[in-house]
Amino acid sequence: MLSNTLSEKLDRLRHIFRESSEVLVAYSGGIDSTLVAKVAFEVLGDRALAITANSPSLLPADLIAAQVQAEFIGIKHQTVQTDEMDNPNYTANPINRCYFCKSELHDKLKPLAKTMGYGYVVDGLNADDLQDYRPGIQAAKERGVRSPLAEVGISKIEVRMLSQYLGLPWWDKPSQPCLSSRFPYGEEITIEKLRRVGNAEQYLRDRGWKGDIRVRSMGDVAKVEVPSDRLQEFINVMAIGDLTKVFREYGFNAITLDLEGFRSGKLNDAIIP
Repeated sequence: MLSNTLSEKLDRLRHIFRESSEVLVAYSGGIDSTLVAKVAFEVLGDRALAITANSPSLLPADLIAAQVQAEFIGIKHQTVQTDEMDNPNYTANPINRCYFCKSELHDKLKPLAKTMGYGYVVDGLNADDLQDYRPGIQAAKERGVRSPLAEVGISKIEVRMLSQYLGLPWWDKPSQPCLSSRFPYGEEITIEKLRRVGNAEQYLRDRGWKGDIRVRSMGDVAKVEVPSDRLQEFINVMAIGDLTKVFREYGFNAITLDLEGFRSGKLNDAIIP
């Protein structure tokens, strides 16, 4: 059962879509945009469309997961190729890198929505995201994107609670931001580096790791992050020798384990006092 407060938020979220004629959902396959896609389809049916941006910064497995989830929901789903890697402002990896990523995304989605007859674009931004350093938010606002979860004041934990309530099997899915978030600001991003990081994380997941995990690229050093209370578990269950060998084959010269543990947005420590 939902609390009265959360039930009211869900009603307000549904109301946003009831007032809409058609919407295009910027759908990454993460838990936030999946909830938006679920409610949009629940209210609008075939008048809702989910579109996933495909680029080198998206793990192939995550694209497949997005397709599976969209099929489960029933919402129409398409992909669009984005070309942020062609923009030197993006690949230089400045502190506002996400601005250029979201600009590229919504410069593709906005005219597409207009051409296909969808009134506007919505994304999966939640209320907690407004408290974080997210330069991509400005890019979305400049292009008229709406953020229903944030508008209603739904937090990340409430996203999970609502997803579970609505029967989404992925309600506890770990957050999986784009692969470019694995690089410290100022380190140039290349397709080869993205592939290296993506292969490393996929290797760990294929070995059975469930839950949060990051492989940060610190030059040619791979820094593995798992939750601090699971550090010993990681050491116990992973064949460290095999891991080291494989990561070196991917192109890393050294592999480290962050003893502080995983923390979302950790690389922002370098720019936020």
